[in-house]
Amino acid sequence: MRLYDTARRDVVPFTPSELVLMYTCGITPYDATHLGHASTFLFYDILQRRLIDLGHTVRCVRNVTDVDDPLFAKARELGVHYLDLAAGEEARFNRDMEALEMLPAYSTPRASSAITDIRKFIGLVLDRGFAYAVGGSVYFDVTKVPTFGEVSHYSHEQMLEFARQRGGNVDDPQKRNPLDFVLWHPSAEDEPAWDATWGAGRPGWHIECSALALRDLGTTIDLHGGGSDLIFPHHECERAQSEAATGEIFVKHWMHVAMVFKDGEKMSKSLGNLVFVDQLRTLWDPRSIRIAIIEHHYRKEWEWDEALMPRSSARLAQWVASVGGTQSDLLDSVRACLDNDLDTPSALALIDAAAAAGVDVSASAALLGVELLTPVGPR
Repeated sequence: MRLYDTARRDVVPFTPSELVLMYTCGITPYDATHLGHASTFLFYDILQRRLIDLGHTVRCVRNVTDVDDPLFAKARELGVHYLDLAAGEEARFNRDMEALEMLPAYSTPRASSAITDIRKFIGLVLDRGFAYAVGGSVYFDVTKVPTFGEVSHYSHEQMLEFARQRGGNVDDPQKRNPLDFVLWHPSAEDEPAWDATWGAGRPGWHIECSALALRDLGTTIDLHGGGSDLIFPHHECERAQSEAATGEIFVKHWMHVAMVFKDGEKMSKSLGNLVFVDQLRTLWDPRSIRIAIIEHHYRKEWEWDEALMPRSSARLAQWVASVGGTQSDLLDSVRACLDNDLDTPSALALIDAAAAAGVDVSASAALLGVELLTPVGPR
């Protein structure tokens, strides 16, 4: 198998041992699952299915960020407790994932479950001289890591801009460097707070994934990723703090899924240009939603349009009609597509041609998580 590695900026061999350790950044549960979320998790699902098909055991951890600014803001707006909001949205997310036939994660830990681990992690980073405490906050000192920037390969100006856009607070006067990032900071009055030797408060955004990965998977992960919007600052900061704490390589292979667009802009909760999975699946067979997503390559940005679901539904019908047809070596050809940087568009084209020729495509569709032998329908 060959996959694109974000840090190496090339398609390279992916050759893990029998047990594959994988971490994918999950949701901040303050709203429903949109198509951009589904796209990210679906491509990791396809990867896991092919790895299992190859004989691997996959241990995939997907966190839930239940301690974060957007969740607290939404809870304030709705007048509810943040944990009640998180529990409801996490349950809705899980229903969407089950409807889309996603493989279950090895674990789905919440950030709030890792406060003890996070405090120990921060203490270790402080002791090693990679962080500093000031005003009740703890900041990671990026100048102590000469390789900072080698995941994203962004320029200093680009990193500043992305940090500014994505909650980095580059103008914080307590920082020694604008790109330094928060490991711990004081909580607002209506936010949860935990005691720590450097001051009561709560963890920053990036620290949870390092602590959870270390706790559930160990010091080095075979593959880690999420949406491409997490490359910086989230994953860059994760790598820096993790390797500062352990002295070992954090991630062997970085994989990122491109953004989904609607109305010319990236789908995002802040813009409201969203297509929600729970609404789509009341109108369309969830298998059609899977097909609609994987007709695009995971590294290519794409735009939602209203013709996508009817086209995918027709595609599914043609595949279902092929069941019981002739046999061929289609499955091996589909496997070869997936081994070539998860080339799902080519895999779908092969399945389409085979189904049109009367070949039973059920085994190949199943490898993509599309089961043709059991009627489903909207749900």
